[in-house]
Amino acid sequence: MGSSGPAADAARSAFRERAGAKGHVVANAREAKAGLEVAFATGALVRTPTLDLMLGDLDQALSTDDAGKVGGKSAEAAGFIIRAISRELENA
Repeated sequence: MGSSGPAADAARSAFRERAGAKGHVVANAREAKAGLEVAFATGALVRTPTLDLMLGDLDQALSTDDAGKVGGKSAEAAGFIIRAISRELENA
């Protein structure tokens, strides 16, 4: 059972809004992840082992090379992982 209450609902909604916003998938994913980290830190949501794994995967998808460029498949991978995180948030 995931976190409940207005703060949890708001955190889930904010994540989904950030993730689905107009703009580049990688930028949206970074913003959505940052908001999720705040939700964990404030206790609005509880970090699950599955979310930890997914967030680690997202970090890899969003990592940059020495020139500061994100890999070619990063947007596709980030989008896939963000959708999976969105589903898993019901357990957070």
